[in-house]
Amino acid sequence: MFLTATIDRIVGERARRPLLESSIGAFPLWRRGKVRDVYDLGDRLLVVATDRLSAFDVVLPTAIPGKGAVLTQLSLFWFDLLRDVVPHHVLSAEVDDYPRALHPYRDQLEHRSMIVTKTEPFPVECVVRGFLSGSGWKDYGRSGSVCGIVLPPGLRESERLDPALFTPATKAESGHDENIPFERMAELVGAARASELKESSLALYRRASAHAEDRGIILADTKFEFGERDGKTVWIDEALTPDSSRFWPMDEYAPGRSQRSFDKQFVRDHLETLDWDKTAPGPELPQAVVERTFEKYVEALRRLTGPNLRDSRSGERRP
Repeated sequence: MFLTATIDRIVGERARRPLLESSIGAFPLWRRGKVRDVYDLGDRLLVVATDRLSAFDVVLPTAIPGKGAVLTQLSLFWFDLLRDVVPHHVLSAEVDDYPRALHPYRDQLEHRSMIVTKTEPFPVECVVRGFLSGSGWKDYGRSGSVCGIVLPPGLRESERLDPALFTPATKAESGHDENIPFERMAELVGAARASELKESSLALYRRASAHAEDRGIILADTKFEFGERDGKTVWIDEALTPDSSRFWPMDEYAPGRSQRSFDKQFVRDHLETLDWDKTAPGPELPQAVVERTFEKYVEALRRLTGPNLRDSRSGERRP
């Protein structure tokens, strides 16, 4: 299992109408999340990554054409690369291998969908923070701690956290996720499972962070989701995408300030300049922000899935 589309093809297909909402009549809709539409195939699920974008836990009215394909291709890459750390849920991402009833919907599925095994999702998001940024930086400024974890005084914005912090949160289909202490997570999923999810999350982060840094990118933080199938833990949903992670260019990194990023922080920064209270409905995005956001997502995909930058004589890397 690996990428099903080249970056050039993803870029070329952006001229199509953006997919804000899928409509697959062959199977019942299981749930419609902030970005992904999920259909029930019995013991399997069809996951379609739309071009919707959420920020501050609000789905924005403006689509980012091609974004769903980038998210899917990057998730496929990470699921395959890190499959020895935690088993993942992906069964197929090739439309030709899907049930024949899905073939008429190829224009909604190609490069942006996966058929996955059905699991019982755990009701928590497993967040790992390797750098002091975003809400963690704001939390630290107020309390000297991040999600209840006390940190040394005098840390700067974007400072590396060693070791990385595990800060779980509750999941929200709409509205804001809520950070919770590890003890609360243990109450929700059981002490043994909570410890397993924490160790798995940290292991995935360490491996992914090392891979990203080899390619000139800092993985500042990310979130994972897991489910249970036949009593075993399965890595589900998405994997280390610009929607679920902060990616920074390593050659521009300097603690003490916010960082340029390859993720939707660019959109968040734009929204922070507006008179908006971060509740639905969200504001429309200017076309320039749409295009720049897509460019950042594609650059993350290009770098992360390409050759090792440290082994490249020119310093350039192409897929």
